[in-house]
Amino acid sequence: MATIHWLQHVPFEGLGSMEEWLTEQGHDLFCTRLWAGDALPPVDSFAALIVMGGPMGIYDHDEYPWLPAEKAFLHTVVERETPILGICLGAQLLADVLGAKVTANWEKEIGWFPVQATTDMPSSLETIFPVEMLVFHWHGDTFSLPEDAINIFTSTACENQAFLYKEHVLGLQFHLETTRESAATLIDNCRDELVRAPWIMAEQEMLDSKENFAAINACMQRLLKQFLPL
Repeated sequence: MATIHWLQHVPFEGLGSMEEWLTEQGHDLFCTRLWAGDALPPVDSFAALIVMGGPMGIYDHDEYPWLPAEKAFLHTVVERETPILGICLGAQLLADVLGAKVTANWEKEIGWFPVQATTDMPSSLETIFPVEMLVFHWHGDTFSLPEDAINIFTSTACENQAFLYKEHVLGLQFHLETTRESAATLIDNCRDELVRAPWIMAEQEMLDSKENFAAINACMQRLLKQFLPL
């Protein structure tokens, strides 16, 4: 069994479906609550790292003074070639650490929208991801592609939806871990973002998607089995 560490940026964004599945598999989970001032762990204390999302921007250093230390930590973990999964803000942080730019997307993307696999999708991931899938989004920023990384998913609203860097760093702009419960919690804390716009769904429409939640959570399980050293 493996020791998995994860970084939490706000108290209302947790591991979602990943927590129950990883625990059931017998893995040890440890969390650094950056929002609460927790210290970052020794980089040799875990077999894999998960970097979760959050509503802040990656350059908001004055408001979130722990961001520079987190970025330095991520740089070291990347250099050690420890498997890292970054989700939403986590993917943006990893892109930044790898030298890419993070900017405002041309539209906020909130709700259920499809992403398409690119022709660069490696064969090692083809058993995890379908060619097209409906996924859960909640982001206003996007990342450029880091040098030596490949873009593996794209969509109409956002060109770079996911990247793979040297087989051990995977950044997902979208969410596969979201459950109905975690989506409801996110809505409760970020409801002010739910304005009328082309790529923003209504609250109830997002939540009335039982089959969608089940599908993305199953995809996340396949991803964890193959990508992390479990």
